[in-house]
Amino acid sequence: MLTFLPGPVLFILSLSLLIINTTIWGSLITIGGIIKLLLPFKVVRTVLTYIMNRFMWAWATCNGGILYLISNIEWDISGLEKLDPNRWYLLISNHVSGFDIAAQTYVLRNHIPMLKFFLKKELLYVPILGLGCWALDMPFMNRTSAAKLKKNPKLKGKDLETTRRACERFKDVPTSIINYVEGSRFTEEKRLRQDSPYRHLLRPKASGIAFTLSAMGEQFTHLLNITLVYPETSEKVLSNVMHGRTKKVVMRIEVLPVPHVDANDYLNHADTRVAFQRWLNQLWSEKDHMIDDLLQQHQKSSAQQQSTLHK
Repeated sequence: MLTFLPGPVLFILSLSLLIINTTIWGSLITIGGIIKLLLPFKVVRTVLTYIMNRFMWAWATCNGGILYLISNIEWDISGLEKLDPNRWYLLISNHVSGFDIAAQTYVLRNHIPMLKFFLKKELLYVPILGLGCWALDMPFMNRTSAAKLKKNPKLKGKDLETTRRACERFKDVPTSIINYVEGSRFTEEKRLRQDSPYRHLLRPKASGIAFTLSAMGEQFTHLLNITLVYPETSEKVLSNVMHGRTKKVVMRIEVLPVPHVDANDYLNHADTRVAFQRWLNQLWSEKDHMIDDLLQQHQKSSAQQQSTLHK
């Protein structure tokens, strides 16, 4: 609607609206978190969880309204028709930019339960943000480093128990947990540094998703493999969106069966870990080919449009 305005004006407008939107809904969620702390009863927690999720839904919906106001994005989405908001999902996705979370929560908000993210335990102590994420039942993790495990082998399996306890609260309420298995946003520099075998992706890490599956795999209805592409660019996506320059977002959602992961087997047998990593690598290889195809399709479409314009 306001795409006729200069980019810097759109950036200031979008930033202001995003701050207001996040402040309003974040404050309400924080209040809910305080009530949870004061009244830690299961019935109260369940009701508040539903209310907090609706606040997050409102945040995602308002983000969509802001995008409609400042940009003219074409949403090319497939796979939504197979989803159900009353089921449990584990999502894995490539990670391109800081805009990914806003894009995915907006697109998926009416089709699956609101997304939960595994967060570093240190974030729990960030004012407002930490309490808000806790109120939304987002699990906070404290990963044990390889160095610590080497010094103290008794810590082996502790991360799995932490994951299991964090996921206990999801048994009563349909939940979607998302895991960006690359562990970091994609950049060409990171890809080269990793010597990644993929053209458009970083190497996937299996341990996080394996821990989640071993902790609550029987609860998940399906695994959702999401491929996210910004055809114009994979660099500075968030900035381009806020300047009104992004014209298209592509998302492909593949519904897969939930792989079985036995915790003891995964922790104690290297061949099990290798097999699981191979399975994930194969998914990533197929995702890489899909991204390549989607980018080529976009380039052909753009070339045809340019050719038509010059005729």
